[in-house]
Amino acid sequence: MARRPSEVDPNVRAQLNAGEVESANLAEALTVDFGQLARAIGLDSRVSDRLHAISDSGISKRMAEAGRLVSHSRSLLDRCVASPSDTVRGWACFGLNDRSPDLDSALKSIQPLAADHHFGVREWAWLAVRPRIAEAVDRAIALLVPWTALEDENLRRFASESTRPRGVWCAHIPALKTEPQRGLAILEPLRADRSRYVQDSVGNWLNDAAKSRPNWVKELTDRWGRESVGQPTKRICKRARRSL
Repeated sequence: MARRPSEVDPNVRAQLNAGEVESANLAEALTVDFGQLARAIGLDSRVSDRLHAISDSGISKRMAEAGRLVSHSRSLLDRCVASPSDTVRGWACFGLNDRSPDLDSALKSIQPLAADHHFGVREWAWLAVRPRIAEAVDRAIALLVPWTALEDENLRRFASESTRPRGVWCAHIPALKTEPQRGLAILEPLRADRSRYVQDSVGNWLNDAAKSRPNWVKELTDRWGRESVGQPTKRICKRARRSL
């Protein structure tokens, strides 16, 4: 079980707030003081003061606000992208999205962070562009279909995770809750993916859909079970149907 933020080692917390190390788990990520971190990495006092002022807000709101604050300077944003702190690279995800004029450019700019080695940065990457995806579902799916064929499992997983009908820590996508078939262009290429990381995401995508369209999910997984007999598809289908 993950430790509560209050139980994080004070020495680790100090290193996190100095931007010297990455968080090892969610508890450590949640304990980071954004104001202290901003000062430690040399950001303008207006940035650190603003982040300190919203320290009681939810983590998603604080991440988005930090991204907005660093997005005004390209050089500052580049520093954040290269930071050893996963929290700061998370700020960069939101900053890159803010600087992008449209979904196409947002996805291109955020792709390196979507493939980041740190689990937290990868989550912030899709959360940052999620509102744009929700506003242009079909365009987003068309842009993400090529990601399903990429070698990097993190990018294949991004295509699925970012378009989940319900998702975690994010607003739902009503269009995919009522019409999940619109996501098949992403789901079909991943139905026998070799990566468990991707399998879990696809299974969760369909479990989301099952809460509003259970018959559709049952029919789809029945078909996949007939057409793809390998263990990856079986695992996906089992996860997809866990709420049925």
